Amino acid sequence: KVIIFPEGGMVKDHRVLDKRGHYSIYSRITGERRKQHTGAAVLAQGIDAFKIAIRQAYCDKNYGQLMLWKEEMRLDSLEQLLTTAIKPTLIVPSNITFYPIRSSENLLLKCVELFADGLTKRQTEELLVEGNILLKDTDMDLRMGKPVNPNDVWHSWNRYLLNKVALEFKTLDEVFSLYTSPVNVKQKILGYYFRKNAKATRNQYMAEIYVNVTINLSHLASTLIMYCMQQGQEQINKYCFYKTLYIAIKELQNKKRINLHRSLLNPDEYIDLIEGKSKRFEHFICVAESSGLIALYHDNYHFLPKLCEECDFDTIRMENLIAVYNNEAQPISVVRNTLIYAYKQCAKVSKEQLAEWAFNDEIISLAWDKKRFSKPRYDDINQQEIFEENPAPYLLKPPKSNGVGVLLIHGLLASPAELRGYAEALLKQGYTVLGVRLKGHGTSPYDLREQTFEDWYKSVQRCMEILKIYCGSMVVVGFSTGGALAIKLAAEYKTNFAAVIVVAVPMKFVDKSFLFIPLIHGANRLIEWISSIEGVKPFMENAPEHKAINYRNIPVTSLHELRRLLDDAEQKLAEIDMPVLVIYADQDPVVDLNSAEIIMSKLGSRCKKLITIHSDRHGILMENIGSTWESINVFLQRNVLSKE
Repeated sequence: KVIIFPEGGMVKDHRVLDKRGHYSIYSRITGERRKQHTGAAVLAQGIDAFKIAIRQAYCDKNYGQLMLWKEEMRLDSLEQLLTTAIKPTLIVPSNITFYPIRSSENLLLKCVELFADGLTKRQTEELLVEGNILLKDTDMDLRMGKPVNPNDVWHSWNRYLLNKVALEFKTLDEVFSLYTSPVNVKQKILGYYFRKNAKATRNQYMAEIYVNVTINLSHLASTLIMYCMQQGQEQINKYCFYKTLYIAIKELQNKKRINLHRSLLNPDEYIDLIEGKSKRFEHFICVAESSGLIALYHDNYHFLPKLCEECDFDTIRMENLIAVYNNEAQPISVVRNTLIYAYKQCAKVSKEQLAEWAFNDEIISLAWDKKRFSKPRYDDINQQEIFEENPAPYLLKPPKSNGVGVLLIHGLLASPAELRGYAEALLKQGYTVLGVRLKGHGTSPYDLREQTFEDWYKSVQRCMEILKIYCGSMVVVGFSTGGALAIKLAAEYKTNFAAVIVVAVPMKFVDKSFLFIPLIHGANRLIEWISSIEGVKPFMENAPEHKAINYRNIPVTSLHELRRLLDDAEQKLAEIDMPVLVIYADQDPVVDLNSAEIIMSKLGSRCKKLITIHSDRHGILMENIGSTWESINVFLQRNVLSKE
């Protein structure tokens, strides 16, 4: 196996296509563009030709020659030589994409400057860019393309001639001498075809190399900017910019033969892009603005003249990263075509389509999180968890809608499956129902351990924005922890909701040991800070009522986050002015019934009702204990449907 770099040097501008769309790169020696090297093709062709000579020697029973070759190649046996000769000679095109590219100062440059008398601009640029790749958080995506067989470009006449000439080969050197010093007419003709076919093979593997660039957000943004510039546009509305990029991401996710960076596959990375809040996008814009390439005036990004200026080969990565990213993505035509399509669709795309994509992101997020937390290092806890019910969020649309949407929020340790039965009952009544999946649920307790209550709340906010597209008014229904989130949501988005229903919200707990959670959490944080140990008690065992849905291990951090959420929700109660239904079980084994009094006494709403159900179960909403569903139906009929 041989590793070859066919470009023969660093392609700093990442420009690999000329104006006619042919592959070429800048040559530092000549100062002009040249073709990439054919070395890999020449080597592969030569080896393949030598294999033909070996196979022919075997057919001719020329064992003396075969033994000589075996010795020259230092192989263990003749069988090994013949086995190798039978295998095809393949060139495996590979691509390495670094992201993000940074040209800010780093420790390596500063150290070199201390000892160097003066650095050239080339040395400075390489220390900046390559130094940041080494020292800062940079992704290196290695992609292997489709193997290229040099034999595929040979015609039958070429192969016939090669088989004839191969009989004359005695050493591997004689094969490669066809290029420079053929000994007869046949070899001279074959040498000509060698050179011609090497170029064809070169073009094949170069195309595979460049098509395997790993596309990231900076590629998309740069391609869109350069397209606008080519169309004579000097600016783009920032909201159109955000939406175009989001549309392009969703379209590209369904394209084949394109490698997307993980940040374009994981919704957590791009889900806020449509509002311009993506960290990766902010980094891209920050670099572009500081480089004098674009400027934000009011609500428009203005493209500055520097974008079109020619840059020196050794400074382009410092001066114009937009051009570099655009060049790198250029060989992948689907990127540009998709962005043009997305840009034209920006003003036309419906709210329903955006909502559909947003809900799809919720589904993708679950799959992404499951994959991330299914690694062997999480097995100690994961093997204790058994999910029999589908933990995915759901969006249920009735054949004939009553115009009201219901946002269902499940409890801590559960998943949307907890309220799926109730959702189906609501669907039959004409409600549009969206079952939220709180971040960290339905995957692994390790996943939940990393989430804050703000992360849970963001899940609820996103689903609220999706649901409101499909209905005229909304109701939020929250169970347990979901009830606390419902209180916070209703208080902060008053105009979005016609009513709020909360069931078994744990303002107080039956188990008084919950009071010690802040102490345990603090001890865990302290131990994690001073050592690599996870803490005195990272997880607590749980005996759930519904084992097919709930986690059996509770992260202590999640209980701490729940306490924070409850404190926040309690402060929000006075701000709620819409109809509120509060439901509790009188013998709930988890929640102290005094929680009901706390909520009722602090609610700002004049229209509020408390229903106490006789039960010793916590999951009264899931199990429809005491006709809970019917009680909610009556409340909604009087306070919501009658006013539609």
